Amino acid sequence: MNGKKGNCCIEINIPSSATKAGRKSGGNGFSCKAWIWNVWEFCKEDSNRVLFSFKVGLAVLLVSLLILFEAPYEVFGTNIIWSILTVAIMFEYTVGATFNRGFNRALGSLLAGILAIIVAQFAICAGRIAEPFIIGASIFLIGTLTSFIKQWPSFVPYEYGFRVILFTFCLIIVSGYRVGNPIKTSMDRLYSIAIGGFVAVFVNVLVFPIWAGEQLHQELVNGFNAVAASLEECVKKYLEEEESEHPEFTKNVMDDFPDEPAYKKCRTTLNSAAKLESLAGAAKWEPPHGRFRHFFYPWSEYVKVGAVLRYCAYEVMALHGVLHSEIQAPYNLRSTFKTEILEAANQAAKLVKSLGEDIRVMKRSQKNPLIKKVHSSTEKLQRAIDTHSYLLTSISETPDTFSKPSLPSKLSLSLSSTPCEFSSQLANLDSNNQEKDSNPTIQNNPLGTLPLPRTESYHETMRKHSRRLHSWPSREVDAFEEEGGSNTDLLPRMAALESTAALSLATFTSLLIEFVARVDHLVEVVDKLSKMAKFKHEVL
Repeated sequence: MNGKKGNCCIEINIPSSATKAGRKSGGNGFSCKAWIWNVWEFCKEDSNRVLFSFKVGLAVLLVSLLILFEAPYEVFGTNIIWSILTVAIMFEYTVGATFNRGFNRALGSLLAGILAIIVAQFAICAGRIAEPFIIGASIFLIGTLTSFIKQWPSFVPYEYGFRVILFTFCLIIVSGYRVGNPIKTSMDRLYSIAIGGFVAVFVNVLVFPIWAGEQLHQELVNGFNAVAASLEECVKKYLEEEESEHPEFTKNVMDDFPDEPAYKKCRTTLNSAAKLESLAGAAKWEPPHGRFRHFFYPWSEYVKVGAVLRYCAYEVMALHGVLHSEIQAPYNLRSTFKTEILEAANQAAKLVKSLGEDIRVMKRSQKNPLIKKVHSSTEKLQRAIDTHSYLLTSISETPDTFSKPSLPSKLSLSLSSTPCEFSSQLANLDSNNQEKDSNPTIQNNPLGTLPLPRTESYHETMRKHSRRLHSWPSREVDAFEEEGGSNTDLLPRMAALESTAALSLATFTSLLIEFVARVDHLVEVVDKLSKMAKFKHEVL
């Protein structure tokens, strides 16, 4: 098992009087210094959050001047408040999202105004008695239609526009019914909405613009780096010596390992699908800017690349699952394939980082040498597994073979955890074979087994090894005897446990090979993106 289990030790800390007094003076644990530090860390994660907040404040201030100054207020009256409402609703974090929200706002308000004028004129012509019934029926009809249509899959991106149609139509037609001039009311509110939308777009585009396309580009690059770093970190930890500490697997599985920062970033990449789609949808509304200077930029291809990258991240998370699993292969077995596993993982991570770097600088470089190295290192790993496959399968032989003298030698070698023990066991086996050759009694034994004293000594060595190695199930070897198991039954059981542990290594290597196979697909989609986005060719 991954953790060391022994006697539990409970430590009770009794807080001193000074500590109690400090807690009381702290005011229910609230610390102003800690709160300020949390705010500072939140701002450091993304400095654009502060810029966005100031920009919203500036936009609201500008439209508020229309009310604070008397001249604009006399022209628009109380309808000017719609400018502030428009800025508060329309102003989004990125420029593209603001354009998208503004389009929905403008189109929805225009359609709602036209419908309100038509219905109001028809109600006036119907007479004073029928007017409230017509208005009420129109409100019910518009509310039903807009709420139904916005759920249609094709109109989901314009859901906000249908919401604007509903509340703008209701406010205009009801207020027009009371004021008595629906046309003037509609025009004044449309003017106010236009002013608020213009101010929101003006401030968002000209004052430290936050482009959705740039954020989408950087988010994808960060995903490549996170997957590569997490792969390297996972393989490095898996090949560490047994003496190093590993997080213990518990019944309440935690997805947070403090000593693995790259794991958290890889997990963030898995959850980035909605964010990438949202940024791509907003980027489509943005005009050419910065490095993205041509129209109809293929933002949807970024989403496709992100989807393939997530499939690669799934394999990395599966590797982390083997790393933190209950069943672990012995260190000497892992070290047998250490060179091949490290080379394959490092070459694959290097290729993923190179793809991310190409996207970052927007260039097309030759990947054939890197791809050949990745395939070559993977083939070496496959050949190594094929050559030493007996290490993963020999200990799972049938129980009848345990009576053969060759099998205990394989078992003892597989149970060795250090080179010194490995060599000492080889020496012991050689001496046992020599004694057997010189002793005709042992040779004539029909079962081919060692004498009883030697068998007990051998099983005692097996018990010591099993307590030191990562075994599964998590119980002491003596529990077998308590269950009534004899020394004859102990050897096959331990062989089965060691076989299960060896399969953990086979699972890890197969997942690594599958990761390389998915990287090939990742290379294809990145190449397609570079062609559609017209990346520059690398100058050799």
